Amino acid sequence: MTDPMGDPSSTSPKIQYPEWQPAYQTALIEVDPKKILERVHLAETAVFNRLQVMSNSPDSRAERQAIESALAGLRVIKRENLGFPDWEKT
Repeated sequence: MTDPMGDPSSTSPKIQYPEWQPAYQTALIEVDPKKILERVHLAETAVFNRLQVMSNSPDSRAERQAIESALAGLRVIKRENLGFPDWEKT
């Protein structure tokens, strides 16, 4: 297996969607409170850019589901680590 940087000796799982997953994974593992918001913004930007490219591609269902899951994860980071409100509550 290879890591996001291509090191074949790494035990990290293979990145399925290299256009946005590295930024997402970086946001997930960030522990410095001063850097979390920046990492989340970078991940959201990468996802948004990928969605723009995918807009004309109907054969991307699996990636769209992965993006939905990633965005949900980023919302949890914002709520739990940055004090954002839980906008999903009614």
